[in-house]
Amino acid sequence: MPRLVLASASPARLAVLHAAGVKPLVQVSEVDEDALIASLGPGTPPAQVVTELARAKATDILPVLREQKLRDAVVIGCDSMLLIDGALQGKPGTVEAARERWRAMAGRSGELLTGHAVLRLRDDEVVAEAADHSGTVVHFGIPTDEELEAYLDSGEPLGVAGAFTLDGHGGWFVEGIEGDPSSVIGIGLPLVRRLLAEVGISVARLWAENAAIPVEALEN
Repeated sequence: MPRLVLASASPARLAVLHAAGVKPLVQVSEVDEDALIASLGPGTPPAQVVTELARAKATDILPVLREQKLRDAVVIGCDSMLLIDGALQGKPGTVEAARERWRAMAGRSGELLTGHAVLRLRDDEVVAEAADHSGTVVHFGIPTDEELEAYLDSGEPLGVAGAFTLDGHGGWFVEGIEGDPSSVIGIGLPLVRRLLAEVGISVARLWAENAAIPVEALEN
């Protein structure tokens, strides 16, 4: 039976999977996102950018899994970016950048694009793979100056795509969404379920092998 591996350091993604009944191994990828985006070229469609980033992150950890002799595994790679005004917005990194992002998007809407790639590893070889993206529209509120500065001081928006979260402090400033809430948090369960099916893995099989909680508890 395959072991589920999450190629991400995101605690939010891990929490979503735990709540959904699986407890993956975590192996953090070390992809240079800026370099990869540059290699794709300026005309690359935004959906392709997040999908290729997810694929690169899943592929990046394969040598480590082979060193660990994990011969039967399913690897999930993830990437999320906010599309607003035709431009992709990743992690702002600095308070100044996050402040400018919020001033530009407050009271407006953007599309959170989430790319996922699933690799089926057996006997040190990738025997199947599937990748795609999903999009969820996010409607932002207008924080007061005091609220925005307090949010920036929390540090949360600096290291997350689009400078906001749905499941943290940023949730106070999200008026609504159109689409999959789990994808806004970082890992879209409906999309991952479909990709898993494409590589021959069912959610029921994951529950049985990678359970964070007993399968019988999931049935109640």
